[in-house]
Amino acid sequence: MALTITEECINCDVCEPQCPNTAIYMGEEIYEINPDLCTECVGHHDEPQCQVICPVECIVIHPQWQEGQDALMEKYRRLTAGTDVSASLAEPALAHQDGS
Repeated sequence: MALTITEECINCDVCEPQCPNTAIYMGEEIYEINPDLCTECVGHHDEPQCQVICPVECIVIHPQWQEGQDALMEKYRRLTAGTDVSASLAEPALAHQDGS
């Protein structure tokens, strides 16, 4: 499945930077989610970060975009192919350990 943002969106700007796939963008009137990029944070987090942070709870399952966990994981793999996501996530921790 992919997520979608409903018309209740207040354009508070908190969801966009939370998306690890850069699927969220400013549409003509409210923020929107590109379903081709949305993995519901599968592969990155245990739950969709945009839903967690949204103050008005306007991010819901997209009714026309049904995908199971396997499809979401495959999309995650396709989107991150050629990038070392685990290394980039570990870099801040390594920098902190050596005092930099």
